[in-house]
Amino acid sequence: MRKSALWRVHPYLRPYLGQMVFTTVVAGGGLALGVAIPLVVKAVIDGPLARGDRRGILVLAGCALALGLVESLAAFTRRLSAGRVALGLERRLRDDLYAHLQRLPIAFHDNWQSGQLLSRAMSDCRIIRRFFGFGLVFFVVNIVTFVIVLVLMVRLHAVLAGITALSAIPLLVLSRRFEARYLAVSRRVQDLDGDLTTLVEEGATGIRVIKAFGRRRLVGDQYLRQARALHATSMEQVRLRARFWALIDMIPNLTLGAILFGGAVAVGRGSLSLGGLVAFVSLLVLLVWPIESLGEILAMAEEASSAADRVFEVFDIAPAIGDAATAIDLPDAQGTIRFEDVSFRYPGAGDDPAGWILRGLNLEIEPGETLALVGATGSGKTTVTALVPRLIDVTMGRVTLDGIDVRDLKLSSLRRHVAVAFEEPILFSASVRENLLLGFPDAVDDDIEIALRTAQATFVHELPWGLDTRVGEQGLSLSGGQRQRLALARAIIGRPRVLVLDDPLSSLDIHTESLVEEALSSVLGGVTALLVVHRPSTLALADRVAFLHEGTVAATGTHSELMERVPAYAAVLSQEAEGPAQGEGGPRTEARSA
Repeated sequence: MRKSALWRVHPYLRPYLGQMVFTTVVAGGGLALGVAIPLVVKAVIDGPLARGDRRGILVLAGCALALGLVESLAAFTRRLSAGRVALGLERRLRDDLYAHLQRLPIAFHDNWQSGQLLSRAMSDCRIIRRFFGFGLVFFVVNIVTFVIVLVLMVRLHAVLAGITALSAIPLLVLSRRFEARYLAVSRRVQDLDGDLTTLVEEGATGIRVIKAFGRRRLVGDQYLRQARALHATSMEQVRLRARFWALIDMIPNLTLGAILFGGAVAVGRGSLSLGGLVAFVSLLVLLVWPIESLGEILAMAEEASSAADRVFEVFDIAPAIGDAATAIDLPDAQGTIRFEDVSFRYPGAGDDPAGWILRGLNLEIEPGETLALVGATGSGKTTVTALVPRLIDVTMGRVTLDGIDVRDLKLSSLRRHVAVAFEEPILFSASVRENLLLGFPDAVDDDIEIALRTAQATFVHELPWGLDTRVGEQGLSLSGGQRQRLALARAIIGRPRVLVLDDPLSSLDIHTESLVEEALSSVLGGVTALLVVHRPSTLALADRVAFLHEGTVAATGTHSELMERVPAYAAVLSQEAEGPAQGEGGPRTEARSA
């Protein structure tokens, strides 16, 4: 059997090894009971039946019935035990995979299709579970069954047993050929399944855009092409299985014909009794299931091997951002933020000088100060904001909080002091309360109410179930402005020492923006804040402005000072005033390396 990545599943099996052994023993015991029944039949034919002993027949028939009942009980116990092992394995594997996905950088999630990840977390873990819950157990049991039955056959008639043993040779040859081809097809099916899952997911989440542009037929055609590709490859998989199983089924039938002919000759010559022939044929029939199941087990093994390759392909990607071995906790923070000669480029940018997003950036934000970042699209504003909570790490230089490099702080500690609100607000398919408490689960009702009033998000009390109203997938049951206000409330609810706001007012109307700015001004009074600003009106919240140009701080000062002495700054704000920019794409573009 192919080792492949399946061997790497063994740590997840370790807690269940005892139960797996028990399952295998019970399964083997059940098959052993099944093997004993032909011997009882032989005893009936050659004994009481030949002598006309009715009482003896009833005794042996009762014995066969008891064996059958115990075999059924063993089958029930085996299925129950195997289910516990398989489902426990699947749960632990999926739990670890999900936890690992949470640790991986944003760049990984940007570059991988969500459908592929969903397919690995759900379908592939389920395939691995099926193999270890059924395939592996019966692979072992069937081998043991074949050996035991063959030994019993030798005792009945050595020549006929030799003919039966020879039938295993074509089985081995066919199995080797089947394995190599089926593995490749299985991998293609699983990859195509992931691609199709992505299309379905995008079709559901992007339904508004699809309908607005009248592109239902276009996305429908894309779906059909992908579905047909999956169907065609799946049919290739089915044809391989069908061809292999047909050949596998043919071998025991040919063997049975040879045994019946040879057995009849042996009975005629007196080297085998009639009961012995019936028992031999019954034992041979018992081998039909292990032989026929070989195709299913090998198919399971190849599919599980491919699934394990796909799952551990994700596990093998090391998290780019995590706690260093010497990372420390910062119980309290003053909120001093410094960027010291910070340069940043995305992995894979090569030697292209244009790959540098930030170049030798120096910037300091004092405790309680609100600094606005202004710059043209692509100047690096969102990248700067992503560096503070370590959504990404600097390529060169360092970012410090209270003089400590943020890479030397535990992530849990850093992100307890730093809260973020993105330009594109993301809400989860949960209640309003659960979304608000995502970052600060210990917040009380008073904290929630203050945050809602500050963010002008008290509209939630008018929802059907108030704070307990579920907002739907990605919060799409709310308007863009409502989602943005809830995301802002979520950021400020824990009263962090550092607040990073990536143009959090972009989706608000002018009236609501004015109200939010007025409320924010009181919140920002005692907080170190870094604001990405696209609307000139938001600059009223800032104590100081930093103008970013080509990845570095070109000038700092008050809004009035920069308007007077930096023409490029005035030009950028003029463009923003004429048509508000759409931002830098938020964390999905500039912050791709987190």
